[in-house]
Amino acid sequence: MARQLPKVYEPQQVESRIYKMWEDGGYFHAEKDESKKPFTIVMPPPNVTGQLHMGHAMDATLQDTLIRFKRMQGYNALWIPGVDHAGIATQIKVEEELRKDGLTRYDLGREKFLERVWDWKHKYGNRIVEQQKKLGASCDWDRARFTMDEDCSKAVREVFVSLYEKGLIYKGSRIINWCPHCVTALSDAEVEYVDKPGHLWHIRYPLADGSGDVVVATTRPETMLGDSGVCVNPNDERYKDIVGKTVILPLVNKEIPIVADDYAEMDFGTGCVKMTPAHDPNDFEVGQRHNLEVIRVLDDNGKINENGGKYQGLDRYEARKQIVADLEAGGYLVKVEPYNHNVGTCYRCHQDVEPIISAQWFVKMKPLAQEAIRVVKDGETKFVPERFSKTYLNWMENVRDWCISRQLWWGHQIPAWTCADCGHITVSREDPCQCEKCGSANIQRDPDVLDTWFSSALWPFETLGWPDKTEDLDYFYPTDVLVTGYDIIFFWVARMIFSGCEHTGKTPFHTVLIHGLVRDNQGRKMSKSLGNGIDPLEMIDKYGCDALRLNLITGNSPGNDTRFFTEKCEAMRNFANKLWNASRYVLMNLDDDAKNELPDLSKLEIADKWVLSKLNTLIAEVTENLEKYELGVAVQKVYDFIWDTYCDWYIELTKARLYGENEKSKLAAQKVLVYVLDQFLRLLHPFMPFITEEIWQAIPHEGKFLMLADWPKYDESLNFGAEAAHMESVMNAIRSIRNRRAEMNVPPSKKSTLYVVSDKGEIFRQGEGFICRLAYADKVIICETDPEGHENMVCVVTNDAKLYIPLEELIDFEKELARLEKEKANCLKQIAMFEGKLSNEAFVSRAPEKVVSEQREKLEKNRALLAQLEESEKRLRR
Repeated sequence: MARQLPKVYEPQQVESRIYKMWEDGGYFHAEKDESKKPFTIVMPPPNVTGQLHMGHAMDATLQDTLIRFKRMQGYNALWIPGVDHAGIATQIKVEEELRKDGLTRYDLGREKFLERVWDWKHKYGNRIVEQQKKLGASCDWDRARFTMDEDCSKAVREVFVSLYEKGLIYKGSRIINWCPHCVTALSDAEVEYVDKPGHLWHIRYPLADGSGDVVVATTRPETMLGDSGVCVNPNDERYKDIVGKTVILPLVNKEIPIVADDYAEMDFGTGCVKMTPAHDPNDFEVGQRHNLEVIRVLDDNGKINENGGKYQGLDRYEARKQIVADLEAGGYLVKVEPYNHNVGTCYRCHQDVEPIISAQWFVKMKPLAQEAIRVVKDGETKFVPERFSKTYLNWMENVRDWCISRQLWWGHQIPAWTCADCGHITVSREDPCQCEKCGSANIQRDPDVLDTWFSSALWPFETLGWPDKTEDLDYFYPTDVLVTGYDIIFFWVARMIFSGCEHTGKTPFHTVLIHGLVRDNQGRKMSKSLGNGIDPLEMIDKYGCDALRLNLITGNSPGNDTRFFTEKCEAMRNFANKLWNASRYVLMNLDDDAKNELPDLSKLEIADKWVLSKLNTLIAEVTENLEKYELGVAVQKVYDFIWDTYCDWYIELTKARLYGENEKSKLAAQKVLVYVLDQFLRLLHPFMPFITEEIWQAIPHEGKFLMLADWPKYDESLNFGAEAAHMESVMNAIRSIRNRRAEMNVPPSKKSTLYVVSDKGEIFRQGEGFICRLAYADKVIICETDPEGHENMVCVVTNDAKLYIPLEELIDFEKELARLEKEKANCLKQIAMFEGKLSNEAFVSRAPEKVVSEQREKLEKNRALLAQLEESEKRLRR
């Protein structure tokens, strides 16, 4: 049974109602079912602090499109959602709230502060989940996870202890990336390098024996307070005699040794390098080889510490100014050069990062990287586009040990206890009461928490019950596709792959689908500072969710950034309205007892066979595109079919039958209209789930919901190649005539005789009715040779025919000539004006280049128009 649709599609009313029906029915939920093949996606968990932004919208739309496609294909499709505890981001948010009350976290203490964070999470943490539902996300919300929930915490602890027991986690003093603003360590992946203008200060270090001096250069003069040596290359003839001597460190006035090491480059600068092992990773390595003292001169807040003498307490940049001034006053500053260099900045606060010696926890990466490299090289995990596998492999092959400790309170606290009596560290799956080595109860837990990415790295298997051997883990893991942006390949993708390989023995997914960033209409990254962010929820409220989704996917190709144009949302809403109106028209022309079934193939007419052939090709191509993750290509084909093939052509081709007297022909047209509508609604559903479901519920159908309906399949019996080609010939003729009439400003009401000259006359006889009605012909004469008097007729040529229309039947010669004369006069006047301006030397030399270019462009346009008008006049006077 069919039902009528309202006159206007109101997405705001439809979308929440439809989503509630899906959710209440439990249709997003998946359980183990051995009769079906599983298809699993894990959602990249957004931060618990998050507000939905356009990047989330892109991410969710791509994933939902894939999961809906696979669900309709008959897979047991599971999309696991969740939220990340987002250590630094969340702690900063809650500390901001505390500051409003004049409090700090230290005023509350760790336990009370964490209670506040949990309160905040319970209050705001579900906000982004509700926003994702507005996008139509068909996640299994029953399985929603939080990276700090009990099961995830159990998995995190198991991984930490397991890696520690294997010797793959260790605590040691190393140079780490330190953010003085966030007051925590950062992993290498959390540092963004920015090219910044700076200076290179050349400083003279006198030899202690008074025999001369050496000159070193630095971009960070404040670190010289922690210098413990000067390095030269052992092959550098200039300095062979001074290796082993000492220099006096300016301002600090202490002796430090000159050492020889290959690290120093002979052809860079003077060939002498100051060594600050506590504040530079390369200096640290050299210092280890030569037993140089490690002197840290910056505290956790980026201020000079007690090792900095009179500069103690100064901020690093204020100290720099004073130190440079003192060097100059003391005659130690040789010269200062402007110097652009890459500066490491914090990915969260964008402040400069300091390399600092610190005792931290690390994951030993080289042993873990080997299998993670192999699975990508062997194709067990593929990147789409493939070029991103090179990015991944390059990072993994050069990976350094991962600093996993963070100086925060919110997060997974490191399960390590240090004994105050014997110094032994106990790492345990359960909280210990005493030191495992000496039995002392005087043990203290490490206050640091784990990097947020440590828990996120376990996401594909911890969400399915690991470390327990669950049925879900056995059935749904490894997952199938990971959809994510290229900006977190190092942060997250690489870590998930090595974690999955190490802890489950399997790569966590077979495909990584990489998408680009959503940029503004000028190609800039959306950011708060630029104020160019576009709220997806506002777009949904204004244009509907389907229009936003279609905007994001159309024209999108894997791995490439996309520009967001609000106008495109409007165009996609117009498409939704066109689809709605076409569906209304079909439903209004159906009998009450209409069924969704094709008529007997013998009852199909040429237009039916044409549209069914086009649909059949569409089904095959769209299915293949989606299997290859070419979502943008797939949706464009569906869009074009609906707009052009179905709405603009097939509906028009069937109107005479729907309003005619031949009941059998009318019924066949109705059935094909409904069948094709049903099939392309299925193809469009993964991209535009709401409007397709609403329309599908109104047309004759079997089953409860479109989201559960079968995906269309290519059917060889519906491939009518010859008839489709014949129909295309007729349509090309119609198209060509309509275009020529439009060029000549002939109104549709003015009918004319049409001569069709072709050796395929039978094809055009079959289409004679269509030509009469759609090419505005009152009579069609089909012949094999040019008609008499064709020299004075309008002629249009297609691949299969020459089409002639008597000119006198189209236009009033005198009126048309008068119109052309008037337009020519106006055109000549414009040309004279622009030529006058452009021949004026004063105008050309003084006017802005843009204005001059515009005038030249207008002149050329008018010259082209004049040529067209003269050609039209010539044709009329023939």
